[in-house]
Amino acid sequence: MGRKNTDKVVFHQIQVLDAGAKGVSVAKAPDGKVIFIPNVVPGDVVDVQTLKKRKAYYEGKAVKFHELSEYRVEPICEHFGVCGGCKWQNMKYSQQLAFKQNEVKNHLQRIGKIELPEFEAILGSEKQFFYRNKMEFSFSNSRWLTEKEIGSNEDLGNRNALGFHIPKMWDKILDINKCHLQEDPSNAIRNEIRAFANEHNLAFFNPREHSGLLRTVMIRTVSTGEIMVLIQFFEEDKENRELILDHLYEKFPEITSLQYVVNGKQNDTIYDQDVILYKGRNYILEEMEGLKFSINAKSFYQTNSDQAYELYKITRDFAGLTGNEVVYDLYTGTGTIAQFVSKKAKKVIGVESVPEAIIDAKANAERNNITNCEFFVGDMKVVFNEAFIAQHGKPDVIITDPPRDGMHKDVVEQILKIAPKRVVYVSCNSATQARDLALMDEKYKVTRVRPVDMFPQTHHVENVVLLELR
Repeated sequence: MGRKNTDKVVFHQIQVLDAGAKGVSVAKAPDGKVIFIPNVVPGDVVDVQTLKKRKAYYEGKAVKFHELSEYRVEPICEHFGVCGGCKWQNMKYSQQLAFKQNEVKNHLQRIGKIELPEFEAILGSEKQFFYRNKMEFSFSNSRWLTEKEIGSNEDLGNRNALGFHIPKMWDKILDINKCHLQEDPSNAIRNEIRAFANEHNLAFFNPREHSGLLRTVMIRTVSTGEIMVLIQFFEEDKENRELILDHLYEKFPEITSLQYVVNGKQNDTIYDQDVILYKGRNYILEEMEGLKFSINAKSFYQTNSDQAYELYKITRDFAGLTGNEVVYDLYTGTGTIAQFVSKKAKKVIGVESVPEAIIDAKANAERNNITNCEFFVGDMKVVFNEAFIAQHGKPDVIITDPPRDGMHKDVVEQILKIAPKRVVYVSCNSATQARDLALMDEKYKVTRVRPVDMFPQTHHVENVVLLELR
């Protein structure tokens, strides 16, 4: 018997204990090691087939259920469990929130090891489905097959797909019929594109061979009802490109912005590509408290508009502005938070490394007749220096909303050096946030903490922390 087989064992009657990182649940094996199991809910009792054995843990899958958790609900999506998107759709929403709150608490206590106040209750999302304002779908000419299809011996015919990447498989796409993440007409637009492309024999992309015409589709929607659609083509084929774009515009006259990209490179990111406007205008407008924000194809904008508004209100509340403060908004993106707090500040300085984002921020400020915001491009750890502060004034309050990696240690050092009265730290990764809070502990005390759920049905959680000078 080969070693490979002896590594894969079945553990019987294992109780799932907790929700772990990346949406995978956690249990204990009889030998005391941790087991990571997808698609189960804490409280389930299952038999687990191990798939991988590591020094400190196993990866496995549930092959038999003995008891079902009281936290379990029936997933509403037909693609649940295969599509890697909404990993927690089988868990009650109230329980999802409890696990998220707990994760933030654990990170701040275990990694931060700092004195913490009583946590404020996590702010849940009113919408638990159809909350995303941006979705991206990929084309493939060899769609992912289910185990049932593989075992059926039937001719599977057309293998074209338009949908999502199967987790950990860069070249396999699950064909999506109905996704519960973005409001209509998102599903109708995607399904129409696929049907029309099949009907007219337009070639779907093959990522291994690097061939085909249709590569990806991005759909962006906003609370004002405007819609952006961007189709990415692998090669220029004027006749077929116009054929599908004209059809789409005719079928969905509500599309505000119809754009395309011709991208022949290895990867499908559009950030270094020319986006070409085909119909309408090259941006859509989001609105918040009367402020209008233009969103173009490359804009970074919080993907849950309704909860972004709630998140910004908490940020503004934590900042405690009276109208006399100089505020620095670090990692400002398109300047949304900066403009949102501007009417309660004397002056806001926004800094961001992406030049296009700062162009957007300036245009938005002009559109909104905001005159007390200034925006600057640059790498935070380089720009945010003595000379910059001397030029723009010492901040009374700093708002920082860094990427997942958290703040660069030079940025943390600079904040400690200039010591504003208050720092509001917005984070999408409480582990790196906790690390940064520990670095700031010598001068700052954490006085408020409030997690915000931006992504129901997933393990992701945002967290807002208020730091005040000791």
